Amino acid sequence: MHPTVRAYIDLTRIQFFFAWPLLFCSGYLLAAGDAFSWSSLLKAALIGFFGFEAGLVLNDYIDRNYDRRDVETDKLTKYWRVFGTRPIAEGLIPPQHALALFLLLAIITALLVLTLPSPHSLFVLGIMLYSYAVEAFYQVKKRHETYPIAQVIGRTDFALFPAAGYLAAGFPDLNALLYFLFFYPFALAHLGANDLVDLRNDRSRGLQTVTTLYGEQGTSRWILGFTLLNAVTALLFMTRLGTIGRAGLVAGLLLLAVANAVIQRNRTPEGALRALPLFHLTMIVYAGSILLDSVW
Repeated sequence: MHPTVRAYIDLTRIQFFFAWPLLFCSGYLLAAGDAFSWSSLLKAALIGFFGFEAGLVLNDYIDRNYDRRDVETDKLTKYWRVFGTRPIAEGLIPPQHALALFLLLAIITALLVLTLPSPHSLFVLGIMLYSYAVEAFYQVKKRHETYPIAQVIGRTDFALFPAAGYLAAGFPDLNALLYFLFFYPFALAHLGANDLVDLRNDRSRGLQTVTTLYGEQGTSRWILGFTLLNAVTALLFMTRLGTIGRAGLVAGLLLLAVANAVIQRNRTPEGALRALPLFHLTMIVYAGSILLDSVW
C-alpha cells in the first residue's frame, strides 16, 4: 500500500467509518420513526460520516505540534490508527493538506445539511459550527488549565452528535434533550478512559488531561462517577423508548459495568486499554438499539 494512502487512513481513522453514521442516524430515526425514507436516511448517514471525519482531521491538525512529543505509540495511537502513526506530526501529511481536507469535508457536510428542510438545516448547521469551535477550544484549553474546563465543555460536541441527528428530522424537544443528557456522561466516562490509556504521551506533551490533573486513582473515580450518572440518565431516557431501545440501554450499561470492573481492578494505562473496546462496543449497542427501536 502506498505510504500516502496509509497516512490518510490513519488520519481519518477510516476503520471506524460505520460508527459515526450509526450514531447520527440513531438520533435521526428516533425523530423520523418509520416515516423515514431511504434517501433521507442515506443523507443523514453521509452527514454523520463526513461531519465526524472533519472533526477528527481538525483534532489532529490543531494538536500537530504537541503530537510530535509522543513517547509511545503501542497503546492509544495504535488502537485508533491501523498503521500506528500520527501522520501530520510525523510529516507524512503536510499540515496545509490536512487543513484543506478538513475544509473539504466540512464543506461537503454543510452542503448536505443545507439540503435538509428548514428549520432542520439551521439546527444541524448550528450544532456543526458549534462542535468544530468547541473542538478547537478543547484542544487549546487543555494545554493550560487547573480544572477540567476543556473536558467538561469540549465533550459537549460528541454528546450533541446524536442530538444533531435527531434535529435533522425533529425539533428541540424533550426527546432531543434526554438523548443529549443520556449521552453526555457516557462521553465524559469514555474521555477518562482515553486519557488514562494515553497518560505517558500526555505527560510528555505537557497537556492537562483528566489523568494528568487527577492521577490514575482520580481518573478511575471520574470514569466510575460518570458511568453511574449515565445509568441515571439512561433511566430517564428509557421512558421515551420502546422495548428494544430499553434492552439496548440495559445491555450497554452492563458492558460499562464490566469495563469499570476492569479499570478499578487495574488502575493503569494497560488496564484502561483492555477496557476501552467495551466503551466503543457500548456506544454501538446504544446507538444500534435506539435505531432498531425507532423503525421496528
